[in-house]
Amino acid sequence: MSNETQFDIASFCQDMEVELGGQHGKTALFWEAFSYSVHAHQDQKRKSGEAYVSHPCEVTRILVRELGVRDPGTLAAAVLHDTVEDVPEVTTEVIGEMFGREVEAIVDGVTKIANFEGDRQTFYKLVHRKLFTGAAARVEVLLIKLADRLHNLRTMASMPKHKQQKIADETLDVYAPMAGVVGLYSLKRELYDLALRYRFPRQAHKVENLIAQLEQDEATHAIIEELREDVRAAWLNAEISIRVKGLWAYFDPVNKLLNKEIETPLEILIEVDDIPSCYRLLGLVNQRFPPIPRTIRDFIANPKPTGYQCLHVRAIIRGQKYLFKIRTHEMINDGRSGIIKEWSAGGKVSSSFENGIKELLDILGSDEGVSYRDMIAVSGKKEIYTYTPKGDSVCLPANSTVLDFAFKVHTEVGRRCLYGMAGDRKLSPGDPLYDGNRVKIITQKEPVDFEPAILELCQTARARSELSKMFRLRHRALAREIGRSIIRQELKRYGIPIEVLVLEEMEYVCETYQVADVDTLFQQVGKGNLNLKEVVQSIRTHLYEDKEILAPPTGALNLIYLETLDPAAIKFSRCCHPVPVEKGLIGLLSARGLSVHRKDCDRIQELKMQREDVVELRWRLKETRMEKEQTLLFLKVPNRNRFLMMLGVAPEEMRIQEVILLSHRQAAQSAWEVKFMVDTLLGLRNILNHFKKAGIEYDYALDQ
Repeated sequence: MSNETQFDIASFCQDMEVELGGQHGKTALFWEAFSYSVHAHQDQKRKSGEAYVSHPCEVTRILVRELGVRDPGTLAAAVLHDTVEDVPEVTTEVIGEMFGREVEAIVDGVTKIANFEGDRQTFYKLVHRKLFTGAAARVEVLLIKLADRLHNLRTMASMPKHKQQKIADETLDVYAPMAGVVGLYSLKRELYDLALRYRFPRQAHKVENLIAQLEQDEATHAIIEELREDVRAAWLNAEISIRVKGLWAYFDPVNKLLNKEIETPLEILIEVDDIPSCYRLLGLVNQRFPPIPRTIRDFIANPKPTGYQCLHVRAIIRGQKYLFKIRTHEMINDGRSGIIKEWSAGGKVSSSFENGIKELLDILGSDEGVSYRDMIAVSGKKEIYTYTPKGDSVCLPANSTVLDFAFKVHTEVGRRCLYGMAGDRKLSPGDPLYDGNRVKIITQKEPVDFEPAILELCQTARARSELSKMFRLRHRALAREIGRSIIRQELKRYGIPIEVLVLEEMEYVCETYQVADVDTLFQQVGKGNLNLKEVVQSIRTHLYEDKEILAPPTGALNLIYLETLDPAAIKFSRCCHPVPVEKGLIGLLSARGLSVHRKDCDRIQELKMQREDVVELRWRLKETRMEKEQTLLFLKVPNRNRFLMMLGVAPEEMRIQEVILLSHRQAAQSAWEVKFMVDTLLGLRNILNHFKKAGIEYDYALDQ
């Protein structure tokens, strides 16, 4: 762990004057904020015993020296960033009045949520989403938060172990990968290294011993000498060095493990004067050490979205895999700055990289339908380069799908994507794409009803966010119809005319439940978010007061007729495996979708639901379409010949795709799997009745 040194405020002032200039002119805003911060924090101490103001000052120093930030407003916000949170008399309004609205907005974006009542997990989600929302509007918020987290990790030795673990976990899940997403690779590596030392102290110590041994590896130094001789012989100017990958490279973010070893622990870095020399060096490396096939990556001709440029080539030398990186001095500097280069340029038109980052941050901050931890993880993956039919490059995370590509081209192209063509290959929306694919998207006029399962296949924030919106719209539409129907039925049971629902006075009912309009009221009832009995009582109070009504209904459930099996809105429970052609089905009204059960389901009996919380369900069999292949299992077939005969005379609606014998041929009873297509629920009912009448036992669970 790094040792903390006593903070010297005079030394800090001298450093900032050297870096930023004197305390007048453009930098005056920063120095005024610095003085205010020192005064506000004057009686506060850190856990280590240091003056608390040392922390915001060191965060500012990181921004200036390590990230190259020079904007006075950003640095003013950095030195003030803890005042609102930790000094009771300081508010964001006070900051705004003294230092301007821009500084106020940045400080507010970095400040944690106050006065929260609820569980800790929800609190941290809200904190992160507030951060992402603030950073989407102002990148400075994210830069300050990353520098803040880096300094906390550097000075965390005095904290209790449970807090060290919590901060380390949060860093590994959110901050370190986010630094990589915005192209701040040096910062990313240090965040990972420091967090991993606290998260896996014993394993980290062992891995760091291995790293120290690799740094002294004689074979690697011999390789460097061989290359230097080749460079001298070719009259090229190049600096060659070795870099051993740190702890960050040994971390498995999927399984949350620190690996004991990795495939490519060593990098050989080659710095040259200009771009032509990069390619000449690549030729020398390939001549001396033949590359592994298909491992040459040209990030000079095809820069990463972050602006990173370099030539990569891998080779196996004396049994060890090495990664060679060839680049110019300018590429090294630009590669370190990531989004800061774009942000510092201050152009009126944002770059596609900056726009992409802001879009990602906006989605992470505002769309609860996507997991921000998952999205940060996939956004930091290696890239693939795909192309439109016109040859335009489309950079995507590895394992991206046709649908990711379609949404990257345009939101409407994604929404209406039927399939893609890569050469002469037809690809479904969920099929993965690979480096070099030239993709043409085939669309239809109306939005496609994608299945929710495709959400997990998509790798980009835009695709996941847009799909989540589409699924929510489908769910809301069904919930609205269910809510409208059961409110109308319930009003009839009370003897209240349904015409009251179109009266202007319904706006008072909407105000009572803080919803925008009657349709939203229906929707909230259909989701189970509002109690049906209470809503009907409110309608009576506002629109039918002092008039006689019938006795409150008991027993009989409200009845809903359906013509869809949409998995975005309807969930068939696994506890009782209901089939939509059966009678005696009920639905639980839920914010996650209509949950379908059998009336005699043990789970339902345990819940002891009120009649207003459930509805009786019936499907219009002829109108309800079935798109997916279905499966019937016959596990106890005593007579094989008769079974095959009954398959042969099955209803014509049953289009058999495959018949599989599951048991041994000599078994007394045979087991079979039959896969088939059917157009409607009416056809499915006829098929199931056919085997039931034949006395052949089967197992069936609906595949939506």
